[in-house]
Amino acid sequence: MLSAFLAAGLLAAFPLALVAQTQEQPTPPPSAPVATSVPLGTPTPIPVGTPIPTTTAVPITVDPQSAGVPVGGTAIVHASGIFGDATVTVSSPALLDASIDQGTRIITLSGKAIGVTTVTVKDARGQTRDVPVRVAYNAGTIAEGTVIHTTGDPASAEFLRTMAAAAAAKLARPRPGATVIAPPDGLGVPASLQQDNVVDVAVPVLIQGHDMFSVQGTTHVRIYNDAAPRISPDELTVSDFPERLTENGELFTRELERGVPTRFLYFHYNPADQPARRIVLRAQNASGEPALVQFISGSAADTNEMAAGHDSTERFLVRLVQNEGSLITIPGNSSINLVEQDLPPKYVVSNLLQLRVLNGSNVHLTLFAQNAADDPNVPLGAETLLTSTVRHARGIYSIPEFKQPATWSTTDSYLELRIGEVPVPNELHGEALSGDYGVLQSFVVKIQNPTSSPQPIAIYENPRGGRATGTYLIDGVLIRSHGVPAFSRYKIRQYVVPAKGYIRVTIRTIPEAGSSYPLRLVFAPDDGSVAPGAPGSPVY
Repeated sequence: MLSAFLAAGLLAAFPLALVAQTQEQPTPPPSAPVATSVPLGTPTPIPVGTPIPTTTAVPITVDPQSAGVPVGGTAIVHASGIFGDATVTVSSPALLDASIDQGTRIITLSGKAIGVTTVTVKDARGQTRDVPVRVAYNAGTIAEGTVIHTTGDPASAEFLRTMAAAAAAKLARPRPGATVIAPPDGLGVPASLQQDNVVDVAVPVLIQGHDMFSVQGTTHVRIYNDAAPRISPDELTVSDFPERLTENGELFTRELERGVPTRFLYFHYNPADQPARRIVLRAQNASGEPALVQFISGSAADTNEMAAGHDSTERFLVRLVQNEGSLITIPGNSSINLVEQDLPPKYVVSNLLQLRVLNGSNVHLTLFAQNAADDPNVPLGAETLLTSTVRHARGIYSIPEFKQPATWSTTDSYLELRIGEVPVPNELHGEALSGDYGVLQSFVVKIQNPTSSPQPIAIYENPRGGRATGTYLIDGVLIRSHGVPAFSRYKIRQYVVPAKGYIRVTIRTIPEAGSSYPLRLVFAPDDGSVAPGAPGSPVY
């Protein structure tokens, strides 16, 4: 009976399970459309106007994209993007040789003659690349370094820069028509260099010229500042004839004897219709032993003759006081150019030098003019001195310096110091030295004030021969004056003399080439006129 009951229950539950199972089954999706098959190998149509992509070949590239090659020199070009072996061809083989290293892809270019050409690089695919090439001369060569010996007590920074730049420029070797640029400005030097000390100066040098490759580099100059006694000259040599140059040749020649120091002034003009020239001062040692020459130089050049003489005098006076100069050793049976000074058309050159032989035998000096394009080291023959119908001073003069003490009282009207009024006789056959150009004038003036009040006084410059410039070292202070007309009167220095007291004034000056001397320095009570250096004053 129990079995019958269980069986009935199972039968009753079974239909419910079937219903539940039926409800959980998802509804079948609708029938999908049957795809139509496309035969293999049939292309898909492309709409008209659609761009068709193409494969781009890897180009050949070069670095640099153009090249400059000096005649007799080489340059390299790096190539990339080359497949297989490559060849290089030159459109103008007379100008250039070219080769390529297949491993490194470096193209080497060798200059043969000036001109412009093209180098073509071609690889195994037939890809090509053109490289424009210019072949020209380098403007010159720059020296790596040198050693120079100077004097100076001490040597100033300005002098050291000037000497270092000049040494670097002199060692540079420019091609004809090229220009050497070695400016002294900004060179690293100490504020001053004491005697027996050394400094190394790096001088940037640039050589450039038309249709040439510019050359840049650095010349390292080592400067030894040697202790040397001051030069006290016995003679004055002057070369101012012919003042106007119309040809090349010797301007002056003389023997620089050991034990006879000399001052040397030259002043020459190159007219506008003349070629560019150079003035050279050569020292020749005819003995078999070396000669040591000490000299001070204050060269200048300008289109204005007064400015040239003014600048030259200033440089010389400053260097004279500091004993700033050069020491040059001239080997036996050889010569060295002490000065090589450019003289373009329309320019005036002026130079004041002081020279002596410290060791060795006599040295022969020759001053000559040559074309700027000529070799400054050209041998000299036995030439006669240049001459002219217009007479100027050329000779040897026995008075290189005037020294004069003076005393003046503030109660006196004035005191005049006369400069350049006494012509100096010529020891050679030639003109006397009117104006005392190149003669150092030294004055020591004691100014007394006998009154019980301080007295303002002044020193005035008063040209007497014509328009003149002036350079004065007064109590160690550099005073300069632009050109002023004859018989004008301008203050160059002011003082107040204490009551019942005195002051002492020292003055050094040299009559300046290019100016019209004589000139007077006048000590007088202060007249209230414009002060030195103030607006309206020519003094600076």
